[in-house]
Amino acid sequence: MFQPLGFEQRSVNTSLGRIVYYTAVGSPYEDEVTAPTKKETLVFLHAFGGGSSAYEWSKVYPAFAAEYRIIAPDLIGWGRSEHPARNYKIDDYTTMIREFLEQTCTEAVTVIASSLTAAFTIRVAIARPDLFKSLILTLPAGLSDFGENYSGSIFAQIVSVPILDRLLYTTGIATSSGIRNFLEQRQFADSSRVYEEIVEAYLESARQPNAEYAALSFVRGDLCFDLSLYIQQLTTPTAIIWGQKSEFTGPEIGRRLAEMNPQAIRVFQELQNVGLTPQLELPAVTIGLIRRFLPLLSS
Repeated sequence: MFQPLGFEQRSVNTSLGRIVYYTAVGSPYEDEVTAPTKKETLVFLHAFGGGSSAYEWSKVYPAFAAEYRIIAPDLIGWGRSEHPARNYKIDDYTTMIREFLEQTCTEAVTVIASSLTAAFTIRVAIARPDLFKSLILTLPAGLSDFGENYSGSIFAQIVSVPILDRLLYTTGIATSSGIRNFLEQRQFADSSRVYEEIVEAYLESARQPNAEYAALSFVRGDLCFDLSLYIQQLTTPTAIIWGQKSEFTGPEIGRRLAEMNPQAIRVFQELQNVGLTPQLELPAVTIGLIRRFLPLLSS
């Protein structure tokens, strides 16, 4: 996988398997003077899709490594973490996120998460608010919000057919052309922002042994839920970034969710001409917004 300069790979064991994560160690972010300094922790959680991994945040989190302790995991079923051959459910990922935070963080932390994983993180924060200092979320959506039924879509129905689902994954998703087409047509608002390294990183993750299990669970809709049924219970200070040209869930969904809980959701920032992953499409802008939100959510 692609690993930023100054970061190394570590791992922890959870009830679902081994989670690999990336963290900064030594030069150029630390030296003998700064290393003993206790830093606040920022945890970056990636979204789901063919070939997703911590790479999704790799153009953003190094910008904070000199000031913060950075943790960026590959969730179970993705990247370099374990890929158990199972049909994944919502509880698998909420349990996984909780256990990972319990094992890697000794105090409440800021979690920066994306898309469906961000929606899972909201549910974890509702159940265990003691684990969280604040949340900065890009396009948090359960993908079945306000009564929408993603699992009833034609594509979800097609990939629910045994054998055909594996065939579609190996021939249509886990290929260079399949990855590039998805990124250009579905994930990015501007296809010119998709460069070769992004395609290669997603492809490497998509081709890990048993990678199809988590990806197909996501595409089938097994992991989708209605976030609007939970959002009012959130108490953790939260900021939301939403790409105006997000393919599956437009900003009107985000605004409706934010308006349901203005006490916790202090900021809703819409970005023009951006799709599902502003952290890859416009990383410098995303870095700037995170820097703006961190003190705001701590006040």
